[in-house]
Amino acid sequence: MSNESKRAEGVAEEIGGKIKAGIGKIIGSEQMQAEGVVKEKKGEAKQEAAKAAERTKGKVQEIVGAVKNRVGAVVSNEEMQAEGRAKELEGEARQKANEK
Repeated sequence: MSNESKRAEGVAEEIGGKIKAGIGKIIGSEQMQAEGVVKEKKGEAKQEAAKAAERTKGKVQEIVGAVKNRVGAVVSNEEMQAEGRAKELEGEARQKANEK
């Protein structure tokens, strides 16, 4: 399962939990309300785990790109430098897109 689908699953679980907690509050069921809150928090945790995994992938991508960029500079290969810089920027963007 991709991180994107894990994140979507977390959103759905969070919303479902909010709904269940709301219904529990309306009908006066403390148990149902508590179950809803637990489900909501589990959904939030899934989302955070998926975002953390994406940030990690982004950091690895950034580092690999930086190395390729530097190696390209050392061996005077402009194409390698450009590819490395592009990968670096992609990694930075991936991290930024998955900030907390």
